[in-house]
Amino acid sequence: MRHLSALLACSLAAMAAMASAKDAPASDSSAASAPASGPVSASARAAAVKTLTESVKGKPPVTVAPTARDKEEASEVDLSERIAARLAEMRATQAARAAARAKRAAVAKAAAPVPPPAPPVARGTHWSYEGDSGPANWSKINVDWNKCSTGSRQSPIDIRDGMKVDLERISFDYHPSSFNVVDNGHTVQVSVGSGNYITVQNRMYELQQFHFHRPSEERINGKGFEMVVHLVHRDAEGKLAILALLLERGEPQPTIQTVWNNLPLEKFDTVSPSILLDPANLLPERRDYYTFMGSMTEPPCSENVLWLVMKQPVQASAAQMALFSRLYPLNARPIQPSNGRIIKESN
Repeated sequence: MRHLSALLACSLAAMAAMASAKDAPASDSSAASAPASGPVSASARAAAVKTLTESVKGKPPVTVAPTARDKEEASEVDLSERIAARLAEMRATQAARAAARAKRAAVAKAAAPVPPPAPPVARGTHWSYEGDSGPANWSKINVDWNKCSTGSRQSPIDIRDGMKVDLERISFDYHPSSFNVVDNGHTVQVSVGSGNYITVQNRMYELQQFHFHRPSEERINGKGFEMVVHLVHRDAEGKLAILALLLERGEPQPTIQTVWNNLPLEKFDTVSPSILLDPANLLPERRDYYTFMGSMTEPPCSENVLWLVMKQPVQASAAQMALFSRLYPLNARPIQPSNGRIIKESN
């Protein structure tokens, strides 16, 4: 375009000069030598344009070669466009892959079986000696009672094949004490005042309470008894020692009769008599015994309990036993496996 404009300007100037020379008189030499200074007429301009148009008509257009700068700019534009196209292609591919993964995950989730909800943690407190809340299900009622089914030193046991040795005598330091009686829904329990002790294996245990089971929980060489009294002791470290007194029919037992005389009229009520009770009056004349390690015989079935089972039974009248059976005809845990534990007995 720049070359075409220059060519047009030159053509216009030449045609203008030619028109001026044509109009001047041939004889006037002075005028011929003078420079043309007047304006170019419209007819002259039109004629120049027509002549120029006719001169370029039919000729190929003038092509201007691009400069190095033009080529560089064009290359940069082309590279930018290709980069943008590649990025768009990569984004589209990534989006397609993400959609495919999400679809596969949704299909897998829909096909996977839904696990059942976790059962709630058992924290029950009600237990009994039969039915759904009986001994076979104690460990299912409360997670803290799992020893009732998993323990290896559970009680009661059938006491067999004891090793006869010279066992030290149990030292009893019982004396008349205040007491209270409660029917706790599982048995009749008697709590005694402080200061009643036994000493065995060089440890001193204080009597906390005693209670009754029917029939006896312990057996001796397979033989059961009609009832048993458990005297629960605790030492300064919290360890338990339970003294078991097996009951057989015979003469009335004075201490048991004192307890029956003060039974509460309602379950969970407590009677606190003004009289005293001497636990020593429960003991048999002979003090030889069996001993082994076991557990509590009711939830939570805690182990590491020292058991002392007196070999001589204590007598109680049929009427005394019948009275308890009206309250609790069955409140004994079944026999548990011995699991090879050591049992000692007095010679």
